[in-house]
Amino acid sequence: MSGMEYGNLAYLVLLAVVLVFWFFIQNRQSLNKTMQQGAVWGLIFLGVIAAVGLWGDIRQTVQPQQLVMSDTGRVEVPRAPDGHYYLTLAINDAPVRFVVDTGATSMVLTQADAARVGLGEQDVIFYSEAMTANGVVRTAPVRLDDVALGPFHDRNVRAFVNEGEMTKSLLGMDYLSRFARLEINNGRLILER
Repeated sequence: MSGMEYGNLAYLVLLAVVLVFWFFIQNRQSLNKTMQQGAVWGLIFLGVIAAVGLWGDIRQTVQPQQLVMSDTGRVEVPRAPDGHYYLTLAINDAPVRFVVDTGATSMVLTQADAARVGLGEQDVIFYSEAMTANGVVRTAPVRLDDVALGPFHDRNVRAFVNEGEMTKSLLGMDYLSRFARLEINNGRLILER
């Protein structure tokens, strides 16, 4: 923490002490009842803090996940709260979460995801370029040994690693066109082989 942050923290602590002291002085006639009410409000405050801190875990638990039906060759993916569709593929047995991007041509990995699937520095050489909505970025063409979506395995899949900053890897039309059917219906992305 910087000196400014310590100063702000000290100010807030002092303000809280003054407010608590004033509150107890004002309610000294019924101190027992005041303590009970203070405890209730303290527990409410802690509950709100816990809910905010755990919100990501709670949302992940109740959010519908992708459903792979191998007997029918169908994959269903619900639309996420942010309006996008996300697919988790196993690349070289490592799970990678992709945002489905029908406006992208290729499968594009972030540098972190590329490292996680086993692509080393010798595999990722940035010598090509791609035009994106944010302008031109350098990319490294790579080949992925095994890409799996449930029971569907594809070998020697062409992809790119983006040199720029990306929060999620992109799943473009080159991979999606491997499916015989691609449909978006009632907030669900449906893929069939």
